[in-house]
Amino acid sequence: MLTPASSATKPDPQDLLVWYDRHRRDLPWRAKPGETANPYRVWLSEIMLQQTTVAAVKPYYLKFLERFPTVEALAEAPSDAVMHAWAGLGYYSRARNLHACAKAVVDKHGGKFPATEAELLKLPGIGAYTAAAVAAIAFNEKAAAVDGNVERVMSRVFMVEEPLPKAKPLIRSLTEELVPEDRPGDFAQAVMDLGATICTPKRPACALCPWMVPCRARAEGLQETFPKKQKKEAGQLRKGAAFVVLRADDTILLRTRPPTGLLGGMVEPPTSEWVPDYEPSRAVLDAPIEARWQRLPGTVRHVFTHFPLELTVLFAKVAKGTPAPDDMRWTPRLQLHEEALPGAMKKVLAHALGELPGAKAKASGQKQAKGT
Repeated sequence: MLTPASSATKPDPQDLLVWYDRHRRDLPWRAKPGETANPYRVWLSEIMLQQTTVAAVKPYYLKFLERFPTVEALAEAPSDAVMHAWAGLGYYSRARNLHACAKAVVDKHGGKFPATEAELLKLPGIGAYTAAAVAAIAFNEKAAAVDGNVERVMSRVFMVEEPLPKAKPLIRSLTEELVPEDRPGDFAQAVMDLGATICTPKRPACALCPWMVPCRARAEGLQETFPKKQKKEAGQLRKGAAFVVLRADDTILLRTRPPTGLLGGMVEPPTSEWVPDYEPSRAVLDAPIEARWQRLPGTVRHVFTHFPLELTVLFAKVAKGTPAPDDMRWTPRLQLHEEALPGAMKKVLAHALGELPGAKAKASGQKQAKGT
């Protein structure tokens, strides 16, 4: 609910747009002033930016766009190539949905993205936020794109006491009321920029904000207490074992995970099941092949969105010519960087093999990339 504030000044979208014209961020997917936005680039960036920072996305976006410059190129690409290009960005269901959406745009819409929020919502992998963002930014439709930055700005400006996620419908309604008839795409990007650069989660720069005067939370000195959020319960720790096998011809045993579910379609060294009561002392029973297994000291720990994972790593060397089990394959160690390995599995391989080939070459562009 909103706090009583009948005398409060309503935020003026034009004040925000004046600020945006002066302080807009220069982003690789954002059209320059006077340019027409490219729907494919807008859509691609919005999918990549879900639950990931701008700093982390930039190098991935540029590399991805170089590899798949058009929606047709993405639609025609093998799924393995798409997953490999996505590796490191995390939340891998996004990559599968991205590929499915590209195919739908090509097959059902002749390679052109629908221009309305309602039609965009019918595409696979496009939810309410992405549909509104693409409709507003790429097609200038009057749509309210509400991401985390926008939720923070609106919850502070209107002092929304109801905690997230319950407050989402209210915040969306409040945002819709402010979207101007002219420049709705710039307005969407302006609110995002405001949240990213001024109305930050901690120590917001209120003195520089174009909506400082109408902001109810700032007037009360409570801006850092918004948005209100329900407490999240920490996921239960899961445990398991990972098996790194080095064959005498310098190849590593890998497999591709099932196409759906956690890390779907990604590549990994074989692992056991991940369960809370996994017993590491019995890990050798889950080994993919018979070998002289060595349990490495320490564990590999990785935090997913809903739970933390702790893997015991077992390492073995086998003779040249050792066949791979069903649904597994041998990959040259020097080509591991070409595989669609998620962050957790890169940690496993590095734990057993040391720094992975190609890691230094990628490091400069991906220092700020999040774990998967």
